[in-house]
Amino acid sequence: MSKRWLSMLGMAVAVLATLGAAGPALADKRVALVMGNDAYKNVTSLKKAVNDARAMGETLKGLGFQVLVAENQSRVGFADTLLAFDKMIEPGDTAFFFFAGHGFEIKGDNYLLPTDVPAATEGQEELIRDASVSAERVIDRVQKRGARTAVFVFDACRNNPFERNGTRALSGDGGLAAMTPPEGVFIVYSAGAKQTALDRLSDNDNSPNSVFTRNFTRSLQEPGLNLVQIAKRTQSEVRDMANSIHHIQTPAYYDQIVGDVVLNGEARKIDVVEQPRTQLASLPPVQTAPRLAPQPENTNAPIASFSRHNGGWTVVFSLADPALAISWRMGGAGDFRETGFMDALDPRTRKRIPNPSIELDADAPAATIEIRYVDANGDMQGPFPIRFDPAQALLKDQRKILDMTASSWLAFREFNGLLVYYTHLVSYRCAIRQVRIGVDSSVPDKTVQLPPCDPRDPYSVPHDAQVLFKVPPSTKSVSVELTYQDGSLSEIKTFRR
Repeated sequence: MSKRWLSMLGMAVAVLATLGAAGPALADKRVALVMGNDAYKNVTSLKKAVNDARAMGETLKGLGFQVLVAENQSRVGFADTLLAFDKMIEPGDTAFFFFAGHGFEIKGDNYLLPTDVPAATEGQEELIRDASVSAERVIDRVQKRGARTAVFVFDACRNNPFERNGTRALSGDGGLAAMTPPEGVFIVYSAGAKQTALDRLSDNDNSPNSVFTRNFTRSLQEPGLNLVQIAKRTQSEVRDMANSIHHIQTPAYYDQIVGDVVLNGEARKIDVVEQPRTQLASLPPVQTAPRLAPQPENTNAPIASFSRHNGGWTVVFSLADPALAISWRMGGAGDFRETGFMDALDPRTRKRIPNPSIELDADAPAATIEIRYVDANGDMQGPFPIRFDPAQALLKDQRKILDMTASSWLAFREFNGLLVYYTHLVSYRCAIRQVRIGVDSSVPDKTVQLPPCDPRDPYSVPHDAQVLFKVPPSTKSVSVELTYQDGSLSEIKTFRR
């Protein structure tokens, strides 16, 4: 997949977003569904899922959410509860979904198990599909209701609930598979791939909540943290607690939120590498000191995405309103330049669509891009400032590509033995802090060295770079886990011959 093709894809997405953005002003309320299932009838019962849902419900109420709490839901009850949640969500809302209970992955699809899910044995995957709720379907329903921001927390990383002595269990390890969420969605798992989530640290651990939930609810209430900071703080605290009893549990998260989302107060910085901020999407705090109302012209401020290619940068703007023309300048000086037009008509204005993208040189320095546009009434809107930080934009762009092309991280080749190539990872190394691999093991325990990042030519593979390693001819699989530059971990991917 070429870098130029990815840039063109970003432009197409921006055009579609511009065409689909017209409509009434968006609402801005917070709604949540929290569900805990303990009382499973045909598979292993749980002890703290209901308590975790109650704790999460109280936490979200304190953050200004309208909360629907559901406990021990059968398949029919689950469906009715989701229908009630659908009706709570209006366009522009912030939606929060929390599920504590059993989850199961079947061929890459994730299912949340109601309390009356039947016991199943080998070959009965369709029985579980029909009797469970698709996690991806829940996300899709919330998106279709028009939620501006959607957070999904799945505390479903437990052992295979279908294991039984004397029978062949339904294939799988329990828990959920990694997910690539759509834009506007943030997902948190209570544990990483092939990991199990702890309910307690020892017999003397009297907390009513699981190790994940007690830390996650505390981080949610911390003033000024955005969603990534909340996830990373929870990740660190849960990992450290689990390590204290020699257990491995590192919560995973998947972020497709543009900008920062803060649930409690104003955004603030902590000691982590921040994601590039193309737009401040901070949600209104529950209680804040009086402050000046935002200027009307900033209500529908454009946002931007940055994509690096061999020739430089492509910047794609997304506008909430239909536009007759778009212009821009760098650094607050000089004349504004028109972006031009595309060979397509906007059905809302019946005029040519302004080109939503611009090109910057590869060595363009950090600066503020000012953008303005002529709206459908012929009035000039803006200028709006958009911060361009090439170092952070490169990290975000390469990580996005790595997520999109995860199936290409490793490749097997037979040439004078069995070789494993990781050229793809070398190409996008600027987003990677460390690569670990495991040969015929689901636990990556060896480190692979990557050459240093060259910001001037970030995708080039140095002529002397090591891009492969040799494995025994009997090797069946190699697992890989990435540590990104911001310290977060990828899901563990397994590549088979």
